[in-house]
Amino acid sequence: MHEMSVALSVVDQVERAALERGAHGVREVRVDIGELAGVVADSLSFCFGLACAGTVLEGADLVTRSVPGRASCAPCGRTWETGMPPDLVCAGCGGGAGELVSGRELRITEVRWAAGSAVPGATHATRSEEM
Repeated sequence: MHEMSVALSVVDQVERAALERGAHGVREVRVDIGELAGVVADSLSFCFGLACAGTVLEGADLVTRSVPGRASCAPCGRTWETGMPPDLVCAGCGGGAGELVSGRELRITEVRWAAGSAVPGATHATRSEEM
């Protein structure tokens, strides 16, 4: 399940941002997931909860937004939703050279910091060093 490695990466990135900003807690993390990214949102949410344990993100909510796959046809300029599996043949001109323009995203779009939270806890890096 690669969703756990994605969740750990999200937690690590938000932890670094929290340290840089002096934030002591996180309420919510928002993530865009492209339908072609191969990440299952429910699995990521489950793994995120586990990955947050013992960090400044403990108790934070993960809010995901699905980004549809879209392709564009260079010859005629038409764009369309590709579906899954992706259909890259242009319905407008029949061209088969559609280029993906969205749907592969996996991006943290927003972090909502907790107000008046406790002092930051251990990060994944410090927990690994302690073991």
